[in-house]
Amino acid sequence: MTKIDAIIFDLNGIFINSTPLSQRVEEKFNINRDLFYQEFEKILKITRSPEKHSPNIWQPITDLLKININEFLDFWFSGESIDHQMLNYVKELKDNGYKIFILSNNLQERTDYYRKNFPELFNNFDGAYFSWETGFIKPDIKAFQNILDQNHLLSQNCIYFDDSQANVQTAISFGIHARVFEDLISTKKFIEENKF
Repeated sequence: MTKIDAIIFDLNGIFINSTPLSQRVEEKFNINRDLFYQEFEKILKITRSPEKHSPNIWQPITDLLKININEFLDFWFSGESIDHQMLNYVKELKDNGYKIFILSNNLQERTDYYRKNFPELFNNFDGAYFSWETGFIKPDIKAFQNILDQNHLLSQNCIYFDDSQANVQTAISFGIHARVFEDLISTKKFIEENKF
């Protein structure tokens, strides 16, 4: 079995905990979660890319909720917190000599919030790759190629975790040892099984 040099993680759903935004919106604003998510998903696809977008892009959401953009972003991001058990495990992995990276489809506003409010997240990783900065949105194989090229890594020497099956399948097709993230216990087990 090939020696593992790096472990790459998606961010949200692994290191960031939150109640689904659509559920929180339904509870606070009494807006049907499916109706909200239909509008939200359309905008999210655009904001995850590096192209500049108008602040008005969020208007369908802010109109629906009858709040301004800052209120919406505050509501969204304030419902998120770090999973400290996962973060402590990353520290262990780094102490054992692994390079650790984040590979995330995310938008600038959310990334800026994380960098300001969760600095411990970034202090414990060797690099963080966000789609709005790189231009590569998973499951595009170029998102994986980019992180490997920039860090002189071979796919077979990497492990990847994501909460999206489509992203995991792309990583596997690229030769990366990958698994859908479930919890800390199964993550540790998968790394133990594939570390050499």
